[in-house]
Amino acid sequence: MKPKALALSVVVVAATLISAPKSPFGPRDKAFYADERTVNFVRPGLAFRVTNVAIAENGTVTVRFRITDPLGVPLDREGILTPGAVSSSFVLARIPRDGRFYQAYTTRVKRSTWPATLGKTATQAAADTGGRYVRIADGEYEYILGTRLPSGYERSATHTIGIYGNRNLNAFDMGVNYASTVFHFVPDGSQVVNVRDVIRDESCNKCHDEVNFHGGSRRGLPTCILCHTPAYGDVTNLNPETDNTIDMRVMVHKIHMGAMLPSVRAGKPYQIVGFGNSLHDYSKVLLPSEPNNCSKCHETTATQASTNLNMPSRAACGACHDNVNFATGENHANGIPESTDNNCARCHIPEGDMDFDASIKGAHVDPTESSLISGVVARITSVENSRAGQRPIVNFTLRDRKGAVLEPSRLNRLAFVMAGPTTDYGDGLPTKGGYVSESALNATATQSGWRYSFNQTIPPDARGSFTIAVEARRAEVALAGTVKERTINTGSPNDLIHFSVDGSAVVPRRKAVDLQKCNDCHRSLSIHGENRNSTEYCVMCHNPTESDVARRPANQGPPEAVDFALLIHRIHAGNLQRRDFTVFGFGNTPHNYNHVRFPGEIANCQNCHLPGSYGVPAPARLDKADPRGFISPNKPAAAACLGCHTSRDAASHALVNTSPLGESCGACHGANAAFSVDRVHAR
Repeated sequence: MKPKALALSVVVVAATLISAPKSPFGPRDKAFYADERTVNFVRPGLAFRVTNVAIAENGTVTVRFRITDPLGVPLDREGILTPGAVSSSFVLARIPRDGRFYQAYTTRVKRSTWPATLGKTATQAAADTGGRYVRIADGEYEYILGTRLPSGYERSATHTIGIYGNRNLNAFDMGVNYASTVFHFVPDGSQVVNVRDVIRDESCNKCHDEVNFHGGSRRGLPTCILCHTPAYGDVTNLNPETDNTIDMRVMVHKIHMGAMLPSVRAGKPYQIVGFGNSLHDYSKVLLPSEPNNCSKCHETTATQASTNLNMPSRAACGACHDNVNFATGENHANGIPESTDNNCARCHIPEGDMDFDASIKGAHVDPTESSLISGVVARITSVENSRAGQRPIVNFTLRDRKGAVLEPSRLNRLAFVMAGPTTDYGDGLPTKGGYVSESALNATATQSGWRYSFNQTIPPDARGSFTIAVEARRAEVALAGTVKERTINTGSPNDLIHFSVDGSAVVPRRKAVDLQKCNDCHRSLSIHGENRNSTEYCVMCHNPTESDVARRPANQGPPEAVDFALLIHRIHAGNLQRRDFTVFGFGNTPHNYNHVRFPGEIANCQNCHLPGSYGVPAPARLDKADPRGFISPNKPAAAACLGCHTSRDAASHALVNTSPLGESCGACHGANAAFSVDRVHAR
């Protein structure tokens, strides 16, 4: 029997080795780059898991939970047996049997220190205080809450324990690890049925990477909604300094409306005072997509995802429409006052018969996507006379979204842009910016569509591949003759075609970003009056040689670079920049981006970039003009990096690592180097 037992044990060991758990760390994590010995010792990461909740007769609540790394290996809470002490906080809340929102048992009293509201208090949902820990086993603990449940508490109601905390591993260059979890239960032992599940994290994470707040420890909406609840009983859930509610429905709508709030436009800032009396002013927030685009957030697989359509309320709707006074009827439809939410769904049904009606979908429809208009779709079918020294001829079709043929006379914009070479736009044509834009409203009809002949000739010495793109815009009147009549401008998708000017193989312009990545936040990226909506098109004009010199008034100093790499990095870096970033656009209009707050992790290059498209050395060929920067012209790799890293020190670092031979960035920041782009941007 012993030999068989030995053979069996060998098989078991082999199976264990084969099925070893996959590393939970990826290129976005610092632990991914640490040596195996360090990782095995530190066990980076943090996870909480509740295994049981017990409620004593006197209302004492005991939570049994585990603290582990992401692979389930136990961690020591005090940081003695395993590196990094773990802090943890507990929230206990319930959803009343006849309710929809959480009510927290764990609360605190917040007192205002603002002169205007000095001493004013508000009772808010918060973490438990006065509790104690009991160690059960390695990584397993009990926490006995200081808060006791009242006698007669609802034993048949959904109760939820939330845990959030952190683990400081800065000593090992692995940052501070954060984690949150929730545990739902019904004290009488019955199944959890009543839940709050309106929006899930994946909706937020399209823009926010991993939604987290209060320093990073509160992660995910299931944790947020335990405290950010409507007022109830003695819990006012107000911000005592500003009298603004911290109810999730109201606060999140207002934050995302930001500068578009009627109250903000009228001069009243929207502010919340948080922990440590830190002031958070959201009055300059501009949502990347239109604020009326409710489905941008309300589109998840949550079990109550249609709540915004089926259960309208004064709190949720009045958060954005905060100039409506429901008590008096001011700015409400027909001036009707409403003292309850009972009548909201009678007028504001989920979907009506027509766009722009009082239904929820109708009132929030994006005009450019309205069913009342048919739009425009321009498609390039071929390019003739495409060799160096010739004037290109473009063949194209023009239809509406339903396929009906359109004539150029029905458009208010139709133009073709030509640029090249595709290795780097900017110097292929003897024109300002190295590209040309020509109106094609006088295009000639053909049997299969339309035909336009360029005035611009391809230079005789041109080499490689060039690009021609189309932009078209149409204005249509919707609901003509009614009080809601409106003119809607829609743009055609920017179709483009690459072609060889010298007989060589056609080489498309490299792609650094995917339009879908832009639209994860922007919904439908469209710039310059609905004309430009493709990043492949944007780079034709926003090339290394371009600036805002043609639009910037002479008294506003040197021009600003509008090369796409510089422009987009600096726009998204926004309030993190150490310099003013104002670009003058059409009509000499200044656009200042210093207030922009990027919703995700600015260091996560793959938020916008395609994998492998942002490393060094840079694939670009041309130096980039940067008249207002520390270095001009800027080398390709340095320009992209200095778009976010705008300090003099960063510019000096780039400069001293550039020689007549070119940039040496790859020596330190190359894919496998000690300070690779991914490594230095890791969490």
